Amino acid sequence: MKGKKEQGQEQQYAGSSFAGKVVLVTGAASGIGRAVALAFGRAGAAVVVADIAVDGGHSTAAMIVENGGKALFVAVNVTRALEVESMVDKTVHHYGRLDCAVNCAGVFEEGARLAETEEAIYDRIMDVNVKGVWLSMKYQLRQMERQGSGAIVNLSSAFGAVGVSGQAVYAASKHALAGLTRSAAIEYAKEGIRVNALCPGAVRTPMLARALGREPALEKKLRAAHPMGRFAEPAEIANAVLWLCSGQSSFVTGHELSVDGGFTAM
Repeated sequence: MKGKKEQGQEQQYAGSSFAGKVVLVTGAASGIGRAVALAFGRAGAAVVVADIAVDGGHSTAAMIVENGGKALFVAVNVTRALEVESMVDKTVHHYGRLDCAVNCAGVFEEGARLAETEEAIYDRIMDVNVKGVWLSMKYQLRQMERQGSGAIVNLSSAFGAVGVSGQAVYAASKHALAGLTRSAAIEYAKEGIRVNALCPGAVRTPMLARALGREPALEKKLRAAHPMGRFAEPAEIANAVLWLCSGQSSFVTGHELSVDGGFTAM
């Protein structure tokens, strides 16, 4: 019998091919962003790997190329408008268009009760998780509007649907993505552009590993909070992202898709 981890890893998305499509993924140097970029590469897309982490970004791009795909790395700080605009410009200059964008860049800081949270922590979380997505969409949407088509997926979190003790600011940043996603979906629906959000539960990533390293007892609590009794594998989240960007979800926009092992059903 296969273990729980193997069950989560065994299936790769087998939907529409992305051959001929150009996909931009922010936060693609590791974790969910890397899994998303690799999945698009396997599906035939030309992938722009964007991240502030240069070594990790180059590594992701190299993995795609080594597997026979097309990839370009672009260094970007998503909190800086000129860099984000340049990221989109480089994508179009290199590949000619932008069909799909997946905004995975985000941060998760050590938690504290609201009144004990430092202002610098608030600023960092909101700058990357909210302003970074807003800026990314701003320039992605401008290009897609010129084309008359496109699909955007914003990486939110199950914490964007509930209150979270000790993580009020992070939860607030993910709640904010719901407003950005829904509003953009309404504004650009008639332009042929779909905008959705994906809300994962706990995913086995370096970010989660760091959190568990700081607080080992957290692992048992997190597993108990997921009815499926395990963490997601990054590939499972990537599969859902590809579906949201594919023609199979052509009538889906303004939606927050939970891929959380039942976390928000509790």
